[in-house]
Amino acid sequence: MSATLDSLPADRPSSSGEPSGAAASPAGPPVVAVVGGGQLARMMSPAAGGLGIRLRVLVEDPASSAAQVVTDTPVGAASDEAAIRSLIAPDAGRPASVLTFEHEHVPNDLLTDLIEHGTPVRPGPHALVQAQDKIVMRQRLTELDVPCPRWAPLPTSSPGAGRAVLAAFLDEVGGSAVVKTSRGGYDGKGVRVVSSPDDVADWFAAVADGGPQLLVEEKVPFTRELAALVARRPSGEVRAWPVVESVQRDGVCSEVVAPAPGLSAELDARAREIATAVAEGLDVTGVLAIEMFEVAGPGGAPTVLVNELAMRPHNSGHWTIDGAVTSQFEQHLRAVLDLPLGATEPTATWTVMANVLGSTLDELTDALPDVLAAFPEARVNLYGKDVRPGRKLGHVNVSGDDLDEVRRRAIAAAALLRGDTIEEEVNG
Repeated sequence: MSATLDSLPADRPSSSGEPSGAAASPAGPPVVAVVGGGQLARMMSPAAGGLGIRLRVLVEDPASSAAQVVTDTPVGAASDEAAIRSLIAPDAGRPASVLTFEHEHVPNDLLTDLIEHGTPVRPGPHALVQAQDKIVMRQRLTELDVPCPRWAPLPTSSPGAGRAVLAAFLDEVGGSAVVKTSRGGYDGKGVRVVSSPDDVADWFAAVADGGPQLLVEEKVPFTRELAALVARRPSGEVRAWPVVESVQRDGVCSEVVAPAPGLSAELDARAREIATAVAEGLDVTGVLAIEMFEVAGPGGAPTVLVNELAMRPHNSGHWTIDGAVTSQFEQHLRAVLDLPLGATEPTATWTVMANVLGSTLDELTDALPDVLAAFPEARVNLYGKDVRPGRKLGHVNVSGDDLDEVRRRAIAAAALLRGDTIEEEVNG
């Protein structure tokens, strides 16, 4: 597997061949170019300002979440080669020290060309493809002997080949399984629980028309969902935060509890070891989030299986903004610039993050007087997005020593921002 976190060398070169040391740039503050203008890029801004780093963010729309708080925000699509080339080397302005991302939907051929012409791209395309394509990811994790659910790609060699493999897989695992699209799925999209090939007949038809390939995984009887967050810099240093528990509702993260309640020191270390092994094995630079299932292992002892991964700051790490010595956003900037990584210890006994998923309010800021008066310890982070049902509009972090009370207050504060009453949310 992997070396332990304490024994990782700090000066080992990346397997991608990048030199160690901070990314080269002209004299002056480093410029970090970010593809994607959502809330993750927005939340990089305070960390960048504190370190004196300049952000240049490629946003999809002038009113996007990041464009509201970052001053240098050219507009363009992540698939637009000219826009990305201008992002790293604008006609007027300093070239970027490094290119990074707040989502994985970028053209890998272009990223390879940028590296060949001298722009550091972190994480690199050879790593990023694992987060873009679930079949590629599962194949590589299997090669690395990382514990995963049983899985199989659904072949497309003939019209009935995928259906036949799926039917055989369902028989093997007891009649129910999870089919996923290999690309494009997130927050519960592109995931379907099935008991027959007919349950994904439309997806098979889409594959025949050039849609994303499909894979099937066993439906894991997990006891809860965990997340392990690590950061790695090109010279090899790795830091991990405590493993957290995530609570999902309708396929979307609703709450995160840090650290995961009742998690043994042994399983916490095991989950961090797996995350470190994945970061090293895939040569990830920056923050890596790994979503895991906690399951009963041989003899009933709990163990973990890797579900999904993301090579960027992640919803499961938002608690670090207020609950850890170094936030995931500052750590990501440090990592992609190959700067020494920050401490990851928690600053409170417990921190609970509650997502604000949709709202009945036209403007979430209308609720701030009530939220801040009722919960003065709550740390509110709003994303400046238009309100839509179920959309991630912000989150609330609350820290303290009593987990039940911390969780109750985080959930209640998020409820007010959704336009609900506290009584409805807490008692419901």
